[in-house]
Amino acid sequence: MELKDLYPQELWSNFYALNAIPRASKKEERVREFMLNFGRNLGLETHSDAIGNVIIKKAATPGMESKQTVILQSHLDMVHQKNAETDFDFSSQGIEMFVDGDWVKANGTTLGADNGIGVAAIMALLGATDIVHPNLEAMFTIDEETGMTGAKQLDPSYFSGSVLLNLDTEEDDELTVGCAGGIDTNTHYEANLEPTPTEHSAFEIKVKGLLGGHSGTDIHKGHGNANKLITRLLYTAAKTIRVHLFSIDGGSLRNAIPREATATFIVKNADVDALKTIIAAKTESIKQEFQTLELSLSIELKTASLPFSVVTNKDSQKIINALYAAPNGVFRMSLDIENLVEASTNLARVILNEGVFTTKSLQRSSVESTKEDVSNAVRACFELIGATVTQGGDYPGWKPNPDSGLLKSMVKIYREMFNAEPKVEACHAGLECGILGAHLPGVEMISFGPTIRGAHSPDERAQISSVKKFWEYLLVVLKEID
Repeated sequence: MELKDLYPQELWSNFYALNAIPRASKKEERVREFMLNFGRNLGLETHSDAIGNVIIKKAATPGMESKQTVILQSHLDMVHQKNAETDFDFSSQGIEMFVDGDWVKANGTTLGADNGIGVAAIMALLGATDIVHPNLEAMFTIDEETGMTGAKQLDPSYFSGSVLLNLDTEEDDELTVGCAGGIDTNTHYEANLEPTPTEHSAFEIKVKGLLGGHSGTDIHKGHGNANKLITRLLYTAAKTIRVHLFSIDGGSLRNAIPREATATFIVKNADVDALKTIIAAKTESIKQEFQTLELSLSIELKTASLPFSVVTNKDSQKIINALYAAPNGVFRMSLDIENLVEASTNLARVILNEGVFTTKSLQRSSVESTKEDVSNAVRACFELIGATVTQGGDYPGWKPNPDSGLLKSMVKIYREMFNAEPKVEACHAGLECGILGAHLPGVEMISFGPTIRGAHSPDERAQISSVKKFWEYLLVVLKEID
C-alpha cells in the first residue's frame, strides 16, 4: 500500500505534499509560502502576522454560523534528525516515507508527523466541501521546536475564536489539558591548551545506537543519554590515569535525547593497556545496565591521530567533572498528578573543539519554582568550573482546568464514539497552549492527536489506524461543538 491509498486520503495527500518541503525550525520560509499559497488558492482569507505565523480563515457551513468559532492550531516546523549512516540533505530533500503495516515511517530520518499530521488535518478541513463545521480560524505557528517563537510573538488581533484545538498530542486516547514550561541553559568555557606531550597515544570513544527520543514525553523511559554515558567512560578512566581531552561532539537538538557522542583524548603510552581494561570493564557494566532497553547500544574504543595540542589535564578534569555532575533525566515527579513528570533536564548538546567547551540543555517543569530549581542545579555545575552560563527561551506551562466545558463535551463525544474513557492528562512536553493562553485570555483549549511514536528521532512513525480514529473524532467534535 502507498501513502496516497491511505484513509483519509486528503489528510495523507496533504501530509505528503507538506513533507516534500524542508521545514526545519527557524528555516520555515518555503513552508510558509506553501501554506500561504494553499489558502489563497482555495479563495480563503489568508494572512501572515509579523513574526511569520500563517492564518487561514474559513466560514461556517450552512446552519453552523451561530456556533462558537474554533481556532485549529498546529506548528509548521519539524525536528530534522537522521541516522549517522543515512545520506540525506534536509535543506534540499523531501522526507522519504513508506508504509510498514499499520505505520508510516521515514527512511533513516525523522518523519515530521510531529506536527505535520496536525497541519495536514487542518489543511484537509480547509479544503473540504462536504464537512460540517463552524467558523474556522487556522493558526499555523513557526519555530515551535526550538523556542516557540511563533507562539510567543503571535498577533492575537487575527483571532476571535473562543475555543482552541491544538492538534499536537501523540496518543490517540488522550485529551491533554496541561503541559510543562521550559527554559534553555547554555554554557561556555575557554579551556587552556598545551602542546601534545611526547610518549602519548590518542584514542576515540564513540557511543551510538541509543533510542534517543523526545526530551519531554520520553524522559521518564530511562533511555540512555549518549553525552552522559560517554562522560561516565571518561570519568572512570580519568580517576585512574592521566587524561587530556582533545574533542567532544555529542547530541544535536535541545529537545532530543542524545543518541550518539564521540570523544577524543590522549593518555601516556604506559597507560594504554590500563585504559583498554578500564573502558572494556565500564562498557560491559553499562551494557548490562541497559540490556533490556537499549538493544542497539554500541561503545567503541579505537586509536586516533595525535593532535598538535590538547586540553590541559586540569581543565580536562574540570570539564569531565562538570558533565558528570550535571543532572539529567527526571528531576521530580508531580505530587498532584499521578505518574506525571513535574521537572526534568536533558543534557542535549556537548561540544569541545580547540579548547572551546560548550553545552546546551533544556529544563522543563509544570511548576515554575521547580523549573527554577532544576535550571539552577544545571547552572551551578558549570559555574563551579568558571563557565559562563546563559539562560533564555523561557516559556510558561499550561495549567489544567478540570472544570472546562469544552473538556466535558469532548470526553462525552469520545465516550459515545469509542465506548471507552479517554485519558485526561497533563503532559511533560512543551505545548504552545500555555503561551497561546496568555495571548488569548478566556479561550478554552484542548490538545489531542493521533498516536505517534519516536518523535524527534529517526524512529518516528505515525499509526495509520490511529490517524483515521483521530480524524473521525475531530469531525464529530467540530460538528457537535456548541
